[in-house]
Amino acid sequence: MNPKIPPELRRQVSQDAQYRCGYCRTSQRVVGGPMVVDHLIPVSRGGPTTRENLWLACRRCNEFKGARTEAVDEQTGEAVKLFNPRTQSWSVHFAWSSDGTEIIGLTAIGRATVLALRLNNPEIVAARALWLHAGWHPADG
Repeated sequence: MNPKIPPELRRQVSQDAQYRCGYCRTSQRVVGGPMVVDHLIPVSRGGPTTRENLWLACRRCNEFKGARTEAVDEQTGEAVKLFNPRTQSWSVHFAWSSDGTEIIGLTAIGRATVLALRLNNPEIVAARALWLHAGWHPADG
């Protein structure tokens, strides 16, 4: 069970994340509801409820991440840590496809995170196409 996030801490983390998911980069304004405050190291694995261990995630990414901290990179077969949006640069590990609807993993961490969090599932890819048409996407990396 996740502890309640104090409102001031939620505000700080939201500002740090620029009100968008640290994994898929979806803006909170596009989702139409508040983002989830994600424990980068889950509480179930001893992660604290501190600003340094928290970031925003959309509900979809948060649900697929669950209590994971690592996943397998299919290219190398190695287990690697999942992308940490607080300490790592999105653009180092990911890029947008030429049409802007899919996230491409550039590194082992990026590839493993794309698969583990299902960042390119058909529903979100279709939604991104609509967001692109409306001029709401993609967010910068």
